[in-house]
Amino acid sequence: MTDQTTADLSWDEWDELQRPAPETTGFDAVVEAAISRRGFLGAIAFGSGAAAMGLGTAASFLNSSSAMAQEAGRFAFSPVGIATDATVHVPEGYTWDILVKWGDKLFSDAADFSHETAIPVESSDRVFGENTDGMELFVIGGKQVIAVNSEYVNPKINLPHTEDGKPQTADDVTILQNFQGVTVMEVEEGEDGWKVVVDSPLNRRITHNTEMRISGPAAGHDLLKTDADPSGTKSFGTFNNCGAGKTPWGTYLTCEENFNGYFGSTDEGFALPDDYKRYGIGLESRYDYEKFDERFDVSKNVNEPRRAGYIVEIDPANPDATPVKRTALGRFKHENAACTLAPNGQVVVYMGDDERGEFLYKFVSNGTYTPGASTDGLLDEGTLYVAKFAEDGTGEWLALTPETTGMSIQEICVFSRMAASKVGATTMDRPEWVAVNPVAVEAYCALTNNKNRGIKPNAGGDDTAVNGPNPREGNNYGQIVRWYPADDDHGASTFNWDLYAMAGNPEVHAGTPYAGSENINSGNMFNAPDGMMFDSSGLLWIQTDGDYKNEGDFAGMGNNQMLVGDPVSGRIERFMTVPYGAEVTGITWSADKRTVFVGIQHPKAPFPDGEGKLARSAIVAVKRKDNALIG
Repeated sequence: MTDQTTADLSWDEWDELQRPAPETTGFDAVVEAAISRRGFLGAIAFGSGAAAMGLGTAASFLNSSSAMAQEAGRFAFSPVGIATDATVHVPEGYTWDILVKWGDKLFSDAADFSHETAIPVESSDRVFGENTDGMELFVIGGKQVIAVNSEYVNPKINLPHTEDGKPQTADDVTILQNFQGVTVMEVEEGEDGWKVVVDSPLNRRITHNTEMRISGPAAGHDLLKTDADPSGTKSFGTFNNCGAGKTPWGTYLTCEENFNGYFGSTDEGFALPDDYKRYGIGLESRYDYEKFDERFDVSKNVNEPRRAGYIVEIDPANPDATPVKRTALGRFKHENAACTLAPNGQVVVYMGDDERGEFLYKFVSNGTYTPGASTDGLLDEGTLYVAKFAEDGTGEWLALTPETTGMSIQEICVFSRMAASKVGATTMDRPEWVAVNPVAVEAYCALTNNKNRGIKPNAGGDDTAVNGPNPREGNNYGQIVRWYPADDDHGASTFNWDLYAMAGNPEVHAGTPYAGSENINSGNMFNAPDGMMFDSSGLLWIQTDGDYKNEGDFAGMGNNQMLVGDPVSGRIERFMTVPYGAEVTGITWSADKRTVFVGIQHPKAPFPDGEGKLARSAIVAVKRKDNALIG
């Protein structure tokens, strides 16, 4: 594929190697129409920095003196400036501390962490996983339990005894497999702060080797059968666990994103099936699993990749419960799973497919949720939809059914991307986390960026010309789209939409679409919105995974950051910055809302142990010094 060390690449860069871009096309001058169509106060031109919000919201935001005065109390902090250093910064009056780091013990029989030698294979599934990501907190029998993803590994750090981080033995592969997946851990706050409760009976690691049950329409289908599992109902491992979600009945939803990178072929002449192209599955994996673990060798197990790319439901209250892959929610690069209820009790799950030019989905259950009643079938029986956005600020959810796609329901579940293409869904700028407002009937999706917008089609050949919610060609900054379901019903088939914010750099690109929307300024500018979560008061917490070089188009943005946005006024302020090279991802709150837990992934700086030490992903606990509410 390339002589470049794949372990050094981001997953996005690795995907680009599978499908390099053609020559760039010319600029499609349609931004003005796309931005102005939603009544953005007709006298304001986008080039002068119009608010990327709906009319009512924009009007209140632009009435700045009164709106800002009214909303000042919503932001109980003084915004922080940018940073380019190797530590965490939070507002004055707040503190942060480490809750847990990669390699910390969950069980006392695990080996002590060493900065000089690899964690032994027998301890690798007894410690906190690598590259923390989405998380949720649960209260179980009065105890606070965090379920948190470990998305991927940093092999040069995790396997210091190997050349370029490439596994040399089956044990090396097992170590990497065990560092990924999900950690379930009890936490408690004492006089010296928050700590993991080592040896708690609720502690658990779920890895690339944990048994899973496959459920839903595709379970048992020939596409999911292997020699090791002729039933097509039992698989092992959950992969590249990115964002997360929580069901109303108290289970954890972990989302398999870049699963394609774990599979390869020991036979260089193996003819890849046609569906592999759409999902980015090639002859070479990122971590050489296929050389030591036959399960990941597609020349011997062609269906194995089709058993990954799902949302997995985990019961954090039962360490013995088998995780369940829910095929009814579709197969693609799942970012997160934002779960809510329609007025009639139907379960609605919003989901983004994090790849350039892919789609935004939702699942609506056939049955309804009643507290205390059985939840069997709620995530297995229902309809998968995909979003189509119109230029006039309206949209509809297109049902993916045998009638609309010409595919069987099993094929729709396994090849969801192809089904979405068949119905003409809107290609999006890498749909990342979806967040549902708890105090208003609206939802938001972070569209992190898309350098290919208007330049080349997606992997299925779908048109990616500039469109309504994706209004900039070669979009390196990203935006946040918001929609309002018809009749205040998340189960409805239609919606209205606008853009809550368009990231950009008003210092570098003043007077152009790349300056960003009206609510972006030199004091809060950012790029690549990624993680998002609402707190209980209806403030939107926005996390970035973007360019941190602080130069060129990104000059003045500094390290990645976490911001807080007010949906009503449009105001956005910077709350936190993280170490150089790190992404800020994953957020949840303590039961009393006095602590916010935040994930820090893949730092390039020697965080948190200091110079001369290995960089370690971590979760930090942030509190107010006066112990007041924080979310």
